[in-house]
Amino acid sequence: MKKTIFIALMMIFTLGATSFANNSDSKTAPVATENKLSTEEITRMNNRVEEIRDMDKSDMTVAEKRELRKESKGIKENVRKGGEVIYISGGTILLIILILILI
Repeated sequence: MKKTIFIALMMIFTLGATSFANNSDSKTAPVATENKLSTEEITRMNNRVEEIRDMDKSDMTVAEKRELRKESKGIKENVRKGGEVIYISGGTILLIILILILI
């Protein structure tokens, strides 16, 4: 009896938290866009990052080095967005483990 009440309360609080998270007060909501990169584009970007890494930067100016850093960070970000990665927070993992233990 206590177990079913606990599970029911957990479900209510979980569903309530997700409904509050979906009701954003901001006027603009981020739009989910698909950014699928082909394997050719990913390999081209990885090759460019390797070229930047292998460059001799000792005779470059500070501005040139900064531009290379910005370019490599941008490429890495694009590759990361193009991949299919799922991020799970620690709280979510804890909640999943607790639910699995209780069931």
